[in-house]
Amino acid sequence: MADATWVPALTATSLALTGDTIAQLSTRWKDLGGTDDSNSSKVKDVFSTFLSKHDWLRSLRMTTYGFFLYGPGSYAWYHYLDHSLPKQTVENFLLKVTLNQIVLGPVVIAVVFAWNNLWVGKLRELPNKYQKDALPTLLYGFRFWIPVSVLNFWLVPLQTRVAFMSTCSIFWNFYLSSTMSK
Repeated sequence: MADATWVPALTATSLALTGDTIAQLSTRWKDLGGTDDSNSSKVKDVFSTFLSKHDWLRSLRMTTYGFFLYGPGSYAWYHYLDHSLPKQTVENFLLKVTLNQIVLGPVVIAVVFAWNNLWVGKLRELPNKYQKDALPTLLYGFRFWIPVSVLNFWLVPLQTRVAFMSTCSIFWNFYLSSTMSK
């Protein structure tokens, strides 16, 4: 891995772990039925059982995806877009946002589904996973990622785009991690 991709890889790794951890805690919280004034001990139950019930293999899947694929891949993608569309025009801005959604979005979904199925030994089920979940995930993602991409290409300098998108992806990783565990 080139020196310049270490920071995006490590950033994506840590934020993928954060999103997965939030997803797992949220699931545990729901399993306990949330909390109210009479059940404040449920909060303690969620956190006290976190280490014993945390699915570390699931977290490893998400963090290795961030380290090996998302961090370096998005770093290369944003550099490619800026190299290919260097002028800061409205047309280039809209093209970057559009390409980010119609190229990067489907690639990320395809790769994360494949990565997950590979890790859990279910590669044979991958075509069914794509057929069942890829389009809904992509369409749901458009609602989140189009506004985020607008901010990313409009306001965020190239050198901090992966960090910005990875920070936003905490919420997306929460969604993906929850979807992957179904």
